[in-house]
Amino acid sequence: MNLVELGWGPMFQQHYEPYRERGYSVGRVIREHRQLYDVASSNGEKLAELAGKLRYHAMERADLPAVGDWVVMKEESDRAIIYAVLPRKSKMSRNVAGAVTEEQIVAANIDQILIVMALNQDFNLRRMERYLLLVWESGASPVIVLSKSDLSHDAEKQAAQVQAIAPGVPVHTISALNTEGMHELQTYLVLGNTLAVIGSSGVGKSTLINALADKELQRVNDIRYGDGRGKHTTTHRELIVLTQGGIIIDTPGMRELQLNGSDDGAGAAFEDIMVLSESCRYRDCKHEREPGCAIRSAIASGELDAKRYQNYFKLEKEMAYAKRREQAKDRMLNKMDRKTERRREVE
Repeated sequence: MNLVELGWGPMFQQHYEPYRERGYSVGRVIREHRQLYDVASSNGEKLAELAGKLRYHAMERADLPAVGDWVVMKEESDRAIIYAVLPRKSKMSRNVAGAVTEEQIVAANIDQILIVMALNQDFNLRRMERYLLLVWESGASPVIVLSKSDLSHDAEKQAAQVQAIAPGVPVHTISALNTEGMHELQTYLVLGNTLAVIGSSGVGKSTLINALADKELQRVNDIRYGDGRGKHTTTHRELIVLTQGGIIIDTPGMRELQLNGSDDGAGAAFEDIMVLSESCRYRDCKHEREPGCAIRSAIASGELDAKRYQNYFKLEKEMAYAKRREQAKDRMLNKMDRKTERRREVE
């Protein structure tokens, strides 16, 4: 397998060049284990571990390799040692719940992210808005896949509702079981193009991947009759290179989507609300009781869905809280850096 098939490009080549001149090789992480990684390169697939220096200097989990990362390494006959992670062009991440903010990289160096939502009991517009916000923040492009159309009473109406909250985003309605709409997704399977597949447990991600690959790569269980959802089967992230071209990163179902403090994706995910707010009479309008509020006027006229604005307001507060936590973490890390520097000066 050559590097282009794995998604190699000019940006990575530029950052790798200094390492190449010093005799290092490069590979892409396809699976992550506890302290170990499966890495694919032009020399095949090898089990790799982190160099002590890389592990020591990592300030947080996000500094370590994730599935989809390009890593610099020294290869042996059947093993490899990872010395560095090349800069990422995109990353799908979320905050890990807990007292201290910690970023978890779900997948790295992705071109498009397929947001899969089933058209049965899983269908939820407010959750879709959250997914879109996460994807826009990642630097990748969102593609919405509405699965299990065979279980929907009105798939066209549901697709129109999704398109209304995601203007400009491709929306595909499919049934992987009877191949309805699957041909449209084949256009994303281009040599070196990396897709990530995200969605709640049981929405049909594994079935979708098997259909795109035209063979059973992931185990699939039958749906539960109680709630119409598939039983969760994917338990880890994995990068899969397809023989016909293209790369897919499968991810476990997300039970909770913790946002980070970046608001880079809000402008794209809620562009309609951003545009409306610019028409308010007052620049610092809180959209509550101020006269000339364009948001309240749009809700009253039916131009803006009140539930959509309420979800935007909720997510905005959540991002503000996450940002405060990240700033507190940065202050703590800076304090630790200063202590380390003073200790070195004394020594």
